[in-house]
Amino acid sequence: MTSSDRETPGAETTRAPAGCFVTTHWSVVLAAGHSDTPRAQAALERLCRAYWYPLYAFVRQRGHSIEDAQDLTQEFFARLLAHNWVGKADRCKGRFRSFLLMAMNRFLANEWDAARTQKRGGGVRPAPLTLDTAETRYAREPATTLTPELAYDKQWALTLIEEVLRRLRDEYEQEGKAALFDEMKPCLIGSRDTQPYAALAASLGMTEGAVKTAVCRLRQRYRERLKEEIGNTVAAPEDVDEELRHLFRVLARR
Repeated sequence: MTSSDRETPGAETTRAPAGCFVTTHWSVVLAAGHSDTPRAQAALERLCRAYWYPLYAFVRQRGHSIEDAQDLTQEFFARLLAHNWVGKADRCKGRFRSFLLMAMNRFLANEWDAARTQKRGGGVRPAPLTLDTAETRYAREPATTLTPELAYDKQWALTLIEEVLRRLRDEYEQEGKAALFDEMKPCLIGSRDTQPYAALAASLGMTEGAVKTAVCRLRQRYRERLKEEIGNTVAAPEDVDEELRHLFRVLARR
């Protein structure tokens, strides 16, 4: 797998213990350990911005009110960023998905009751979250019989795919092909044999052969970006394929 860490310009290189994978966001954070380097902080903030919603949904499913869930999620991420809770994580193992759930459960058990009596944030810099959209999104979720933990995993998988699709659209937009991406996006789901290539060709003013080639390229870029995004949330390259299999397993749950 090729490197995809998109480093912050001017940020220093973080040296990791032997055997660690340091080319993605989560591995950069783990490699920094107890230090608070600009590169690691930027990587962690990026992960928090992308993946806060599954935890919000988890808290709501645990029975907390809308207001409490918003306060709790904001407070959790503010403290995570401010107090370097990641410094206690295993340097060469682990997935960001699992770390977040473990840390949130610990926060719920040990710190939330005290934290909720203080002013939100308690003087800690607010986390970069868009919580105003959280409940609207949560209300659109279909009813589920999954446990909060299993539902969290499914939300994680869906959020990761949304992040990949967002990145892909941005790339196509930069190439002046946003409309092409929007038309082809449904072709990422289902088999090649069932795709409406003729209708797409007519809509896009392209030949059917050109559409098939464009869709094939989109599928390839999607697979590459999906593995890159998963790589940003695991600590070692050998974890990527297993995490990908886990992602497809949880998406199949009802």
